[in-house]
Amino acid sequence: MESGEVGEFLQHRPRLFALAYRMFGAAGEAEDAVQEVYLRWDAADRAGIDNPEAWLTTVTVNLCRTWLVSARARRETYVGPWLPEPVPTGGGALGPLETVEARESVSLALLAALERLNPVERAVFVLREAFGYPHAEIAAMLDVSEANSQQILHRASERVRAGKRRFAVPAEQARTLIEQFLAAAATGDVAGLRTLLADDVVSMADGGGKVTAARRPVTGAEQVARYLVGLAKFLTPASTFGFEEINGEQALIVREDGEVPSSVLFVEVDAEGKVAVVRIVVNPDKLGLVVAARV
Repeated sequence: MESGEVGEFLQHRPRLFALAYRMFGAAGEAEDAVQEVYLRWDAADRAGIDNPEAWLTTVTVNLCRTWLVSARARRETYVGPWLPEPVPTGGGALGPLETVEARESVSLALLAALERLNPVERAVFVLREAFGYPHAEIAAMLDVSEANSQQILHRASERVRAGKRRFAVPAEQARTLIEQFLAAAATGDVAGLRTLLADDVVSMADGGGKVTAARRPVTGAEQVARYLVGLAKFLTPASTFGFEEINGEQALIVREDGEVPSSVLFVEVDAEGKVAVVRIVVNPDKLGLVVAARV
């Protein structure tokens, strides 16, 4: 492939990765998809490609649709709760996140909710909601009618946003809340931690069978408070804590010996400012980009 043609692909690569990541919720699978798209671009007769962006986007989204079938099958046998892979976004890894809607499009909450959708629904939702493609272009990419694309989006939106409403929290407020949360857990203050939690709070930990983690969601304020206090007992004097922008929101990073991330914690807040959902990623296979961001 000539250098100009490589450059053409590289120009679009970040956006293709951002698209594939939203389709999979997993950076490794997204990277594999983008690499396969590159190979197809290399082998294509580019003289017949009038719009490289449209061609690359179409190939990427349809490849992801196909691969999602096997990815979802693997997740059905996953040990414990499956959570999306954390991606540091302070450097623009998933594209501009300048609005609440853009940040929501890469949040763990939304990516986890996208698991409710079939591959076509997910493709339409991501192309429209995250990238703003008009239905006419989405229909052409996915080989459906424009009216069908609109119907699919309506159905997908209802399924994704079913249940409790998620409230965006400013970064400083989120950080303060997590600090209070951590202080109560670390000192064994079950009662203090309980006051920060919604009555119907849910805590999920993704260990993937690689490290010790609850294999079912823990529910209810009292149970979650005691569970998190129990987790805090595994911290050591060498454990350090920091805040970073991960998936468009403030997350707590726990590191061992000040270097190696051992967990990433996210909180979701309800209308009263209480913690409604706790998501903890401890599977070391999912912390690679958090490690790389520190290098």
